Amino acid sequence: MIDFKKKMEEEERQARRENGNWVEEELLTTNKRRKRIVTYIIAIVVVGLIFSGRVLISSQNSSGWWPESVFFQKLRQLVPLPDKTLQGESDDRINVLLLGMGGEGHDGAYLTDTMMVASFQPSTKKVSLISLPRDLVAPASNWRKINSINAYAEQTTAGSGGEVTSKTIGEMLQIPIQYYIRADFNGFSKIIDELGGIEVNVENAFDDYTYPATGQEDSPNYYARFEHLHFDAGVQTMDGETALKYARSRHALGLEGSDFARAKRQQIVIEAIKNKLLSSRTLLNPVVVTKLVNEFSKDISTNLSAWEMLRFWDLFKNVDRSKIINKVLSDAPDNYLVSGKGDNGAYILTPRSGNFSGITNMVRDIFSTATSTDVTSGTVKTAEIVKKVPIISDDTSLVILNGTWITGLATRASIELAKSKFDILKTGNAPERNYTNTTLYTLSSTTSQTIDILKKVVPAKLATDTPAWIATNYQTGETKQPDLILILGTDAEQTGY
Repeated sequence: MIDFKKKMEEEERQARRENGNWVEEELLTTNKRRKRIVTYIIAIVVVGLIFSGRVLISSQNSSGWWPESVFFQKLRQLVPLPDKTLQGESDDRINVLLLGMGGEGHDGAYLTDTMMVASFQPSTKKVSLISLPRDLVAPASNWRKINSINAYAEQTTAGSGGEVTSKTIGEMLQIPIQYYIRADFNGFSKIIDELGGIEVNVENAFDDYTYPATGQEDSPNYYARFEHLHFDAGVQTMDGETALKYARSRHALGLEGSDFARAKRQQIVIEAIKNKLLSSRTLLNPVVVTKLVNEFSKDISTNLSAWEMLRFWDLFKNVDRSKIINKVLSDAPDNYLVSGKGDNGAYILTPRSGNFSGITNMVRDIFSTATSTDVTSGTVKTAEIVKKVPIISDDTSLVILNGTWITGLATRASIELAKSKFDILKTGNAPERNYTNTTLYTLSSTTSQTIDILKKVVPAKLATDTPAWIATNYQTGETKQPDLILILGTDAEQTGY
């Protein structure tokens, strides 16, 4: 006997499929399938946020920030929101840390080369995005580069990187960061290929002669470790491998040879991915979507649940472009940071004013004082008092040594003294680490004015005699003799150095 009820149900399902409602059918099949599709939607919304404040804004969607579609509406009905609010919603500010890392197959797989704090204000529907450079060092990161926080955490406890990094960055900026989203660069190439390539508008033609050649990292032929990249200006179609190279190139000649330029290229690539992802040709193709779901599940981790992502969509789906506030921390003359060298000679960035107060004030007041800025410059629009730095009038050279077991003292002192135009020959640790008082040794005739400037920057006592180890190491003539040697004691910590 024919079961007419089952037959009618099957015909109804078939009708839904034929009307393009395959997503609803799949979601209704099992809870497992529903979770996978929700993960996909989360990924679409999130991937665009990972690198740039502009990626979810396009000429095709000028009326709002989040894409409106029947697809989202179906999910909204199928995953009802509980009677709860997002963390931070009651304080009218929700903060999300967005992280991008190289992933398996790349050097420094867990180093987060892209970091951004996205803040959402429910009452005004404003959104701010603050990009943090990978080379920034801060007390909250134990004076290491902040891009290493995730890697150190993963070494200790696998899977803890997102939580530890968000907590540390929150301490640095003095704001609670309730959520994090971490993306793996490795999947981007596969995702782009699954999409059939992307259209990218290359703003500047450039060459990079030292791009790492895959699989040749340890080649005995040094020059075989690199390949030559060349990109012409203009709109072009890129496959996954080409787009990844375009986004990751760090040593291009000319304008494109900086991390800040690379960040902008990453934004361009992600915008192109977003445009292709949200096209009807992609969303209504179950084969492509299934492959993308698998990639997203491997390459994105977050502490946001499905209902929390949908709550975000409900709150901010109609955000206007004029309410997006973009900031990029950099070492531009009118920005917040200054470049320097760490204890091991590595390039680092620190606050231009000597402390994080200007940055934390900007972050705290961004919704009340900031206006939209160019995403690549991050120009400081609000007045900020920066202390006047005394400059020496000669070329006095200086060696700075840490005479304590307090990490980072020599680095911090070198950054400040470099601003006064001292020639820093070396930073490192003193042979003995039991100094209480910061002490300055003179090895050549140095003007009292220069010494006074140094003592204003880093309070120190002028020594009356010179230890034997200084004569052995710095007065033998084998290396350049410094004019001054500064050894930092425990009292330096009390003065902020």
